[in-house]
Amino acid sequence: MDKQHIAQIISGGKAVIGIELGSTRIKAVLIDDTHAPVASGDHTWENRLENGVWTYSLDEVWQGLQDAFANLKADVEKQYGVKLTTAAGMGFSAMMHGYLPFDKDGKQLAEFRTWRNTMTEEAAAKLTELFQFNIPQRWSIAHLCQAMLKGETHVKDIDFLTTLAGYVHWKLTGKRVMGVGEASGMFPIDSNILDYDKAMVEKFDKLAADMGYTWTLIDILPKVLNAGEDAGVLTAEGALLLDPTGELQAGIPLCPPEGDAGTGMAATNSVAQRTGNVSAGTSVFAMIVLEKALSKVYPEIDMVTTPTGKPVAMVHCNNCTSDLNAWANVLQGFTKAAGAEMNPGQIFPVLFNAALEGDKDCGGVVNVNYLSGEPVTGLEEGRPMVARLPGMTFTFANFARSLVCGAIVSLKLGMDILNGEKVQIDSLLGHGGFFKTPRVGQSLLAAALNTPVSVMETAGEGGPWGMALLAAYRVNGAEGQTLESYLTEKVFSGAKSETIQPDAADEEGFRIYTERFSALLDAQRAAVKGLRG
Repeated sequence: MDKQHIAQIISGGKAVIGIELGSTRIKAVLIDDTHAPVASGDHTWENRLENGVWTYSLDEVWQGLQDAFANLKADVEKQYGVKLTTAAGMGFSAMMHGYLPFDKDGKQLAEFRTWRNTMTEEAAAKLTELFQFNIPQRWSIAHLCQAMLKGETHVKDIDFLTTLAGYVHWKLTGKRVMGVGEASGMFPIDSNILDYDKAMVEKFDKLAADMGYTWTLIDILPKVLNAGEDAGVLTAEGALLLDPTGELQAGIPLCPPEGDAGTGMAATNSVAQRTGNVSAGTSVFAMIVLEKALSKVYPEIDMVTTPTGKPVAMVHCNNCTSDLNAWANVLQGFTKAAGAEMNPGQIFPVLFNAALEGDKDCGGVVNVNYLSGEPVTGLEEGRPMVARLPGMTFTFANFARSLVCGAIVSLKLGMDILNGEKVQIDSLLGHGGFFKTPRVGQSLLAAALNTPVSVMETAGEGGPWGMALLAAYRVNGAEGQTLESYLTEKVFSGAKSETIQPDAADEEGFRIYTERFSALLDAQRAAVKGLRG
């Protein structure tokens, strides 16, 4: 499509905007009427550990959103010579889960507690027993329950409890709503009614009442919406909040806010039964759309939903590429000291490609990449560590392979449970920064999970593009067409992908690596206990 035509689509208000607040980057994407990305803008940020809590300030949220949107506007004007002042639709997503409570005046009552925190073990266990349904530590309801158990004084004043995506949407539209997929990371969803599970709501409300609280969950949680439903429009106040220049017009329709899991499913066309995707970046998670319920409750498996409310088994690991990034910084420092400085964009391909040259079992080198706690393996905190067997070959290639394998080995431990449940997967698609270097992450993930892994040409677009697709569905496809058919027929009908089959030797090497990794977890626990900041 030529630039003049795209310029007409943008100036005519027919393009669609998707914005996602990820763990390390806020990215805005603009798509045209063929769903192709035509412009983007981003902002880099990082969470902080403050008083033992992983958090971001809400000032940082708005500074980051404004910067990302300003960069999107600048990209549009640079490429097409027109201003981005309106759009056919818009949608916002963010990292799932977490805890953002507000009082009746809209005042924030506690610091934003992100998905990365592992401080809610007591509450998660209590709720899992109460509901007979796995409640992970990072879920909003676990954070709320933990605050209740600790007697935090702010809990009695809660008027609205939401996630980061729900908060941004609320401030831009005035609507306290949430997409069903994002809502399923706050509180369990009944897929038959596409709403919070009523029996579990009643159990929690009784618990809260017995502790003296007067609100009910339905009072304080966002209203649940299905993909394609009306989630309000951008208000005049919201437009100025996103674009302080005043150029952005109010009235743009918004779709229900979703989490990064839901946008990942949309971006990989993995919303139908027996499909799945693996999103690998700061964290890594696999989402498998189920045909039937699992035989029992597994603490390692989250039950969430697609953006249309279908049940999904989710294996979520807090740690993936952050330790790889740290080692890349070390290697960058080495190249600078050696007088041949390389930037990260040069280092990562070298690191990943070297991994393919290493021994299948990483030559006895094992990397525990835990910068934070890891519920899948029962760790409340993390201490990154590298161990190796003496007498084996310690090479750069083996070290590099151990870093790449270490990024996904915890995911394998969780996915092995689904294999035991005989869960059928027709297609598994990878997306995220882990797959940026061609074939490497894809090959090793196929070996780890013993299943073919595909990567689409659009995989690099990721969550912001997926959010834009959900916004486009809200505008174009909700009348009489399911999200599944909309994505298949209108978005992905001509999509190209590459599929890599698992290699038997790689599988065996990863099996050995996994055994060694699992054996090191006791040492990891000792490191957490003994190494204090």
